[in-house]
Amino acid sequence: MPALELSRARLPATTDIDVVDEFGDTRRQAIAAERALTVYLNKREIVTLMTLGDDPEALVVGYLRNQGLLRAAADLSVVQVDWEVEAAVVVTGHLPDDLEARLSTRTVTTGCGQGTVFGKLLDQTDLTALPDTRLNQTTLYQLLKNLNAYNETYRSAGAVHGCALCRQSDVLDFVEDVGRHNAVDTLAGRQWLQQADSADADIFYTTGRLTSEMVLKVAQMGISVLVSRSGVTQKGVELAERFGVMLIARAKGKHFQAINAAGRLTLDAIPPRPPRARAAHQEARS
Repeated sequence: MPALELSRARLPATTDIDVVDEFGDTRRQAIAAERALTVYLNKREIVTLMTLGDDPEALVVGYLRNQGLLRAAADLSVVQVDWEVEAAVVVTGHLPDDLEARLSTRTVTTGCGQGTVFGKLLDQTDLTALPDTRLNQTTLYQLLKNLNAYNETYRSAGAVHGCALCRQSDVLDFVEDVGRHNAVDTLAGRQWLQQADSADADIFYTTGRLTSEMVLKVAQMGISVLVSRSGVTQKGVELAERFGVMLIARAKGKHFQAINAAGRLTLDAIPPRPPRARAAHQEARS
């Protein structure tokens, strides 16, 4: 099999501009980059993604993988990104037999900037059974603490989401992009391109909402624990129950809300209740 032709067209994730602050002072400020990248699969235009451009090859491969338009990493022969024409060309030896049918049906999701899934991915039930990953409360708290060392682009410029592949409390790989769907796609692409030691990840973390799109993509990656500092949607809960994904929402500091967690979450570090919350809890039980 010929070696994969892979470009390395990374661009800086931020750029500097002049801003005037509340004191009337002019200063340089880093802002998140946002670039258009049109994806072509075997010469067929698929979609235009808005991205930081920090790891475009992995983003494109992960996007096509998560859309079900690529079958296996071994089928790839070319992944080339050219920022002069804002295009990514992907060549594969195998396309889905129902490619046209898939592309004819699009669902606009709640992803930042309006994500899209092709075909009827949200209705699929044929995913490989997910592992019954267990999680301790102490491990969750340590993971959240470890994640504080990341979010480099967010700290300097804001306006981005971050996603991470983790093994219990260890952060294996972390990606930021202008949308959480881009970040998860980039991580999926890195797995296939073997750019990160994340094949044995068992927890996925995101700064964004736990929507149907996020649950589906994480389940496709074979991961059954999804953690977020944000909230959850009804469809996200429905898919989590269908696929066997445990959701940990609003995870900040010592606080979290676990969903579909029966028998899988061990509460071994229950914090003391604040006085007001303790009084309300006692009243509710009386």
